[in-house]
Amino acid sequence: MKNSPSLSNRRTFLRSGAAIAAAGCLPTGAAFALAAPTAAPDKPSPIRLGLTSYTFRTLTRAQLIAAMKTLKLTLLNCKDAKDHLPMSSLDEEKAALADYAAAGITVTAVGAVYFREDTDEAFRKNFEYAKAAGVKVIVAGDPAPTALPRLEKFVKEYDIRIAIHNHGPEDKLWPSPLTVLDAVKNLDPRIGCCIDVGHTMRAGTDVVAAIHKVGPRLFDVHMKDLAQADAKDSQVAVGEGIMPVRGIFQALIDIKYPGNVDLEYEIFPDNPIPGATESFAYMRGVLAGMGYKA
Repeated sequence: MKNSPSLSNRRTFLRSGAAIAAAGCLPTGAAFALAAPTAAPDKPSPIRLGLTSYTFRTLTRAQLIAAMKTLKLTLLNCKDAKDHLPMSSLDEEKAALADYAAAGITVTAVGAVYFREDTDEAFRKNFEYAKAAGVKVIVAGDPAPTALPRLEKFVKEYDIRIAIHNHGPEDKLWPSPLTVLDAVKNLDPRIGCCIDVGHTMRAGTDVVAAIHKVGPRLFDVHMKDLAQADAKDSQVAVGEGIMPVRGIFQALIDIKYPGNVDLEYEIFPDNPIPGATESFAYMRGVLAGMGYKA
């Protein structure tokens, strides 16, 4: 996709401003999202910004921790990628958790975790992984609809919520959060959705309306941006595309969403820091423009 001069200029400005924001100064994203407030924001933000470790999937845990310090983040949705939060060994999982705790990072959810084998043994392994991590949310990648009764049984046993992640039009099981909602609406209220805003948009679902409809069954949000509503490969840094970020934040505030908005920046996996920096600067700028301390 060839960038226009205006987009290139905007990107240059945002990246320079994002670097300032990452150093601890005022965020700049509001310059493109909305007019800045007349006074410094003084309300605590009801939106909690976090990161999916999948964003840094090609980098080590040490590099992930260093990047989170640069980005001034403490909330992590962690996946068994690289050495981020290994599933194969409880000792290795505990070592990772100790590293995060020492860095002041809280693991808030695990995932995506996959439930491909519909057996008690396989499901229990996943729930024990989440229990050891001390989290109350599992982002589930692809449980089959026929596996939902088994999931419900383990949700009740462990008191851990399941947030089924939608993956857009290619996903024949869960393309949209509304597909998820329709399947789980009569199950335990701890079974719900992780709304991936990019995949939701590509599925032709209005993201803001979906947030309102899912309501109390929304347990996690994966944030990204797209330059084209129907093109997966058009992902850009948050603020460079057409995602209605302010509308999403307002919808989450309206439903009193208690979870996190976790950036899932899937492009440039070998060097995600510039795009991640720009994305957080923009989101913090939007919140500042809404009158919140970000």
